[in-house]
Amino acid sequence: MPLYQYTAMDSTGKEQKGRKEAGSEEEVATFLKNQGLFPTSIKSATKGGKGGAKGGSGSGGGGLNMNISLGPMVIKTKDLTIVTRQMAILLEAGLPLIRSLKTLSRQSKNPAIKKILEETASSVESGATFSEALAQHPKSFDKLYLNMIRAGEAAGKLELILDRLAMFMEKAAKIQGKVKSAMVYPIIVLCVAGIICAGLMIFIVPKFEKMFTELLEGEPLPMLTQIVISIGKFMSEQYVIMVGGIIGLVILIKIILKIPFLRFYIDWAKYNMPLFGPIVSKSAISKFGRTLGTLMGSGVPVLNSLTIVKETSGNEVVASAIVKVYEAVKEGEGMAPPLQATKIFPEMVISMIEVGEETGKLPEMLDKIADTYDEEVDNAVGALTSMIEPIMMVGLAVIVGGIVIALFMPMITIIEKLGT
Repeated sequence: MPLYQYTAMDSTGKEQKGRKEAGSEEEVATFLKNQGLFPTSIKSATKGGKGGAKGGSGSGGGGLNMNISLGPMVIKTKDLTIVTRQMAILLEAGLPLIRSLKTLSRQSKNPAIKKILEETASSVESGATFSEALAQHPKSFDKLYLNMIRAGEAAGKLELILDRLAMFMEKAAKIQGKVKSAMVYPIIVLCVAGIICAGLMIFIVPKFEKMFTELLEGEPLPMLTQIVISIGKFMSEQYVIMVGGIIGLVILIKIILKIPFLRFYIDWAKYNMPLFGPIVSKSAISKFGRTLGTLMGSGVPVLNSLTIVKETSGNEVVASAIVKVYEAVKEGEGMAPPLQATKIFPEMVISMIEVGEETGKLPEMLDKIADTYDEEVDNAVGALTSMIEPIMMVGLAVIVGGIVIALFMPMITIIEKLGT
């Protein structure tokens, strides 16, 4: 029998590769589906055989064509939020799932959305569940999204879950946008300050150095002036080393951020740093409450929910705290004691979680925590914006002023010599 080489994905989106003897590519696709896998590529491994790829299950024209020549398309988070909201509205209006997918695909002008929705509709038509079809596109639909869809399918409330997903993504995007806006202003000011200082050091300072050498006739310069001139000379003459050092520093930071052990301490420093620390901690707590509350409220088991929250937290400090909570819940304990032991969650959060566990309304309580801390992030961003503007202006004035003073100090000596 011919030998076929296949690539498939499991329900979590993890890629698996292997070989299978079969009479045709369709038989391989059927075998993979029976194993709970979703084929993305099936090729003849026999020398001289077909090199085409065929995805989906079953025979005939209803199968899912998964030929990919330019790499997988991805739906961006902003577009996914809109698609999820539209899907919820269509299902709530009574349209069947396949028709809803085809309607959105037909209306979309985005090639990624159009292609992925078409493939999802074809897969569902071939017998896959909605979550199984979405799992074939792990770059677009993460574990949080897939688990909530599975919970919605199990409960028969898919439109409700999609509406909740859309609301979750909208609120998450809103809070993320506020945090980014708080970071944008100081970054812009620092870039402008850096350009101004670099221009002074590279183009202005060397001209003053020549003038001082000619007019002062070997007299020693003030220490501040010597430092400024040395830095300017290095920047103008050794710019290759300077640029290489900056590139090397960026690469080093990227390498460090990929090491979990070091990322933990970096996140801890961000969590506790002045000015920005409160925003980072409050947004992390808001994301924790919103994600866990949305998952549990959608019917996802608590241990699965905690695993997803850990993987999507984006903060190693919070992730390590969730690991401790997971172990405690696995042993039959509550969430409040291990969260309190981590000492990164405020007492108010601990108390609200404890009350939620006692009353059986933990998802609702977690949503309230997220809403509360969304407002806290708003207030922290406003306070930071009002504080950082004068701080940055003063810092820029000190740096530029220091350079100007350093260049002006020898001028006093030159003026005195010319006056005599």
